[in-house]
Amino acid sequence: MSIIYMLLAISVVVALIFFVAFIVSVKEGQYDDVYTPSVRMLFDDELIKNDPEKNQPVNKEKSN
Repeated sequence: MSIIYMLLAISVVVALIFFVAFIVSVKEGQYDDVYTPSVRMLFDDELIKNDPEKNQPVNKEKSN
């Protein structure tokens, strides 16, 4: 029965180590995306709005 307590303690310590590593990497900017905003303007996004009468999406560019 004592092995369960030891394994539980070890798993909590390992989980805390991973949590601290995650917090440190977020604070250092590891997950900041500096590339995507600069190329986002190169891609055309379709403007889709809902048609209130039919309650269906309508492509604004093709609704002429």
